[in-house]
Amino acid sequence: MKSSTILSGALVAATQVYTAIAATPLRGYHHDISHVIRASTPAPTQPPVQPPVPNAYRSQGCWSSKGNMTQATDVKSTTVSSGACNLYCSNNHFPVSGLQGDECFCGFAYPPEDTQVDTDKCTFPCPAYPQEACGALGHPGFFSIYNTGVNINPPNYEPPSSSSSSSSSSSTSTTSSGSEKSSSASSPSGPASQSAEATPTDAPPSSGKKTNVAGIAAGTVVGVVVLGGLIGAALFTMRRRRNAEIEEEHRRNAAVNAFINGSKPPSTSGSISMTDSRLDPIMAHRRLSDGSIADNEDYSRRILRVTNA
Repeated sequence: MKSSTILSGALVAATQVYTAIAATPLRGYHHDISHVIRASTPAPTQPPVQPPVPNAYRSQGCWSSKGNMTQATDVKSTTVSSGACNLYCSNNHFPVSGLQGDECFCGFAYPPEDTQVDTDKCTFPCPAYPQEACGALGHPGFFSIYNTGVNINPPNYEPPSSSSSSSSSSSTSTTSSGSEKSSSASSPSGPASQSAEATPTDAPPSSGKKTNVAGIAAGTVVGVVVLGGLIGAALFTMRRRRNAEIEEEHRRNAAVNAFINGSKPPSTSGSISMTDSRLDPIMAHRRLSDGSIADNEDYSRRILRVTNA
């Protein structure tokens, strides 16, 4: 009886020991499998910053802003990787590309210079290549920036915060000056002093306007007078020249008529040429027919004239 009890106790003890021994390797086996699984899928990494090279893709690190880059909607979210995004941006002549999650961005300038961070901030695996980081999700999150080789020296985007701050400061100064004017206008100096102060300040602009108008009117009148004088002088010169031409033509006609009629020609200028009428065959024939003396005879000496009784 005792032997059977001892034997059953020994079997129970052996079973417990075997179970404990068998359980220990099983837990270790599962632990080793999980370690192997984690080791086979490395964490995504952002390539370090590299100097840009023409016609080549180079990482420019991780940034907390995308600047003014626009999203490339033609790149599918499932195919997003640095290679696909860089290829699309370079084919469209964009020198800068950026990745965040499943989105691709293209632009002509890097993000603002002060938004560059450590590369370990970009940890999101790219959908098409999980071993590579595509920025990190968030608002705004982080962006993996690349140079596509189209332009190896693009500028950094400058947000319009400086101009807006300057405009806001100018508006603030304008508001303050306006408040000072309103406060000075509401001072207890009385309406008489206000009108006395307003009169000198308003007088110069009005007098300046009147002076400008008077000067413009005077200049216009002088210009019209000068133009009228020039036109009158031109007309007078033309008329005098025309009268001189008519008078000269009249003198020529009078001289020709006087010469033809045998009278003394009027005094004419030396430019008028006279022709001897004796050279005209018609006039020579007329003289012969009228019984005129011969031109080839010398009539300077007295000759005896014989007459029939």
